[in-house]
Amino acid sequence: MKDRLHLLVIDPQNDFCDLPPEYRPIDSASADGQARRAPTLPVAGAHADMQRLARLIERGRDGLAAITITLDSHHRYHIAHPTFWLAGDGGPVAPFTEITAQDVRAARFLPRHPQARERALAYLDALEAAGRYRLMVWPVHCEIGTWGHNVHDDLRAAYNRWEDAALGVVDKIAKGSNPWTEHYSAVMAEVPDEADPGTQLNMQLIDSLLQADRVYIAGEAGSHCVKATTEHIAEHFGDETDRLVLISDCMSPVAGFEAQQGAFFEQMRELGVRFATADEVLQELLLNAGR
Repeated sequence: MKDRLHLLVIDPQNDFCDLPPEYRPIDSASADGQARRAPTLPVAGAHADMQRLARLIERGRDGLAAITITLDSHHRYHIAHPTFWLAGDGGPVAPFTEITAQDVRAARFLPRHPQARERALAYLDALEAAGRYRLMVWPVHCEIGTWGHNVHDDLRAAYNRWEDAALGVVDKIAKGSNPWTEHYSAVMAEVPDEADPGTQLNMQLIDSLLQADRVYIAGEAGSHCVKATTEHIAEHFGDETDRLVLISDCMSPVAGFEAQQGAFFEQMRELGVRFATADEVLQELLLNAGR
C-alpha cells in the first residue's frame, strides 16, 4: 500500500522569483511599450528553486497523494507596504524600513490615515510582544489580480499535469488579504484579527497535513514564509516532526536574511524535522509509486 505523501509549496509566486526576461511578459503600461514586468520582491535563487521543484513533480508525481499551494495575497494598501506609512517629515517610507511601536510613538513614522494610528500602534505592540518578527515595510508585492500574484509558470504546469494524472485538485490557500496584519505563515497571521476568521488558526490545513505519512515542504522564502509556516506546523506535529521534510534546495532566503534562514534550519533539525534535496525526495516518490 502506498504511503500518503503530501507536498506543501509556500508562496511560489512570480513576485518572489528572480525570473529571467523570457519568463516576464511585456508591460503594456511601460513608457515605450517594450519593458518587461519585473518581480517586486525577487529572492535570489528562487527561479532555480521552482524549476527544481517542477522537475520533481514531473518525475515523481505518481508518488504524491496531495499537493497544497499557499498564495501570498495582498491589497496595495497594507500595514507592511509603503502605501500605509509616512515618515515623520511627511515624506515617503522606503521599502525594507523596519518600523517599531516606539517609532510610531515618537512620530518617526505615522500611518497616512491619521485615524489608523491607534490601531497600528496596538498591532505593533502585539507583534513585538509575540517576539517572532518586527514590522518590515516590503515593496508592494503579490497584489491580488496582478501577474506578480501568479504562480511560477513551470511549477504551475507541473502541478497541472499532476492534476490531470491524479484526477485531483491542488489545494490553494490564500493568506494576507487583511491589511491590518502580516501573514507570513499559512497557518495563522502574526497577530490574528478576532473579527477575521481568515487570520486565525487554519485547522483545515493542519488536519490535512496530519493525515499524511510524510509532508514535503518547499517554497519562498526560507527566511520568512516557509520559516513561519513550518514553525507553526511543527507545533501541531508534536513528537512526530520526523514526518516533516524540508526540501533544502527548493527554497532560498530574502537577501540580508540568510542568518534568519540558517537559524530556522538549525531549530528544525533540533526538533527532528528531516532535510532532503529534490533528488533525494524524488527517489522516495519513485519508490512510493512502485517504480
